[in-house]
Amino acid sequence: TSMADVLRRAEVHGGSLYHFFPGKQDLLLAVLDFYITGIHQQLLEPAWEGVEDPIQRVWALLARYRSHIIATDCSYGCPIGSLALEIHEPDPPVRERLAANFENWTVAVKQCLDAAQWPVPVDTRRLAEFVLTTMEGAVMLTRTYRSIEPYDTAVTQLRDYFDRLLADGT
Repeated sequence: TSMADVLRRAEVHGGSLYHFFPGKQDLLLAVLDFYITGIHQQLLEPAWEGVEDPIQRVWALLARYRSHIIATDCSYGCPIGSLALEIHEPDPPVRERLAANFENWTVAVKQCLDAAQWPVPVDTRRLAEFVLTTMEGAVMLTRTYRSIEPYDTAVTQLRDYFDRLLADGT
């Protein structure tokens, strides 16, 4: 995206934009910071409104992604995941903020998993990373095939895995 595209889309003059963001990277870092600080208000709170059960919160979060996918005719992608794939070799500040965004998402899911009652010991950190990886991969396949089926299949498999852990730990 060129700065001219940004200026046109934002409907601002160059001087105004450059006053706050001297360069393109400064704008990108500000956007990534916005996502880091806004995860609860923008993503988690709307998904979890009225959902108390910690495991159901995981499914509610995945359902929220699904609703975005459906609303965009399977063109929606996680903005952070898309950016991480798009940038071939991000510089350290960009990479750190991408990692911080994924970390926030993982920690939020881990907190849900920590609050759940598991019949066997569960590494909730790794399980939260597995949820994130499943979601990101499913979104990528859904966008590629322009079908919700890959997303639904992945979430169904993830739910089956959770059900097995919750039932008997196998």
